[in-house]
Amino acid sequence: MSYINAGRLGLVGAPTYPMLRDATQATLFEILDRNRIPYDFNKAENVLTLRDTRSRVVFRAVDEFDRLRGTNLAWFGVDELTYTPQDAWLVLEGRLRDPRAKHLCGFAVWTPKGYDWVYKRFLDEPVAGYEAVVARPMENRYLLERVPDFYERLKHSYDETFFRQEVLGEYVNSSGGRVYNQFDRKAHVGAVTVDPRAPLLWALDFNVDPMCSIVAQVCGETVQVLGEIVLSRATTLQACEEFHARYRQHAAGVVVFGDASGARQQTTGSSDYQIIQSYFRREGFPRCEYRVPKANPAVRERVMLVNAKLKSASGEVHLRIDGRCKGLVKDLEQVVYKAESTVIDKERDPKLTHLSDALGYLIWQECRKLPAVGYRSQRLL
Repeated sequence: MSYINAGRLGLVGAPTYPMLRDATQATLFEILDRNRIPYDFNKAENVLTLRDTRSRVVFRAVDEFDRLRGTNLAWFGVDELTYTPQDAWLVLEGRLRDPRAKHLCGFAVWTPKGYDWVYKRFLDEPVAGYEAVVARPMENRYLLERVPDFYERLKHSYDETFFRQEVLGEYVNSSGGRVYNQFDRKAHVGAVTVDPRAPLLWALDFNVDPMCSIVAQVCGETVQVLGEIVLSRATTLQACEEFHARYRQHAAGVVVFGDASGARQQTTGSSDYQIIQSYFRREGFPRCEYRVPKANPAVRERVMLVNAKLKSASGEVHLRIDGRCKGLVKDLEQVVYKAESTVIDKERDPKLTHLSDALGYLIWQECRKLPAVGYRSQRLL
């Protein structure tokens, strides 16, 4: 588009600025450099100029789409369209009005995310001038030549629904239904015994009514939920007292997980985690560790990891729940998305979501696969 519309202005966008900078923009620069296409980049204005044609490309995050108004464009392209508001796309369409452009064009790429506005506009009821190209994963020979087992490996990390959507590019109904759609009482609920040699993993979702937490252990790749603590109108200190009353004899120690908001200062001058730390130190509880993120993980990623533990796309089950954890079982069976969305419905029953959130924090922190760092003797790609 920049070469066809020589000397004219185009726009490359992504849903957020970090996504634009770290993925979309970085990939474009890599392509330009690899193909020796000469360009200049003004970092202050975030504008790329192609030397051959004097065409300019502005980079913009489209989450604040009102800022896109007033620009005359010859073309635009949007990365990850399914995470972009429909109004942003419509605003950009209205900017395709450069009278000196030879070919006005808007394009985008995306991975399916349920039957959303992108599906309706491009696939279900496309209007004149719209066209969609559906790319199948196994067509990516460039990737498979370097990582032949790429798709097979993802089967062990993703649940079946997420695998079909993110890897196979299929449209599946991931909204308006059960959040933890891989949960099955017969497969996941039964007697779970405590391993006295392994530390207890205590994961909290800080909430006053109810104050919820789960206690688990990890055996190999399997998360075993031993118990749950649900207290009505309780404080963090009361939760500590209840945990201590149940598990004071466990000599292998405890690892604390939970909501990142627990690190904020309360009106008392202490954070939730400082209260826990002070209590365990005072009571002489052995070997306490804290694995708390600086910010909570994305809900979508946390839910995907829980579903993958419940049942991966390859059929493996790596989550067992003691039958006494009735609140957690209820959560996994009854927490749903709001209709026609991928937003968890926390209003339908205020007592739901807290225990499954606590479980999600633990699994995200303890079980997600992190990229390996350091020197390797073989090529990665």
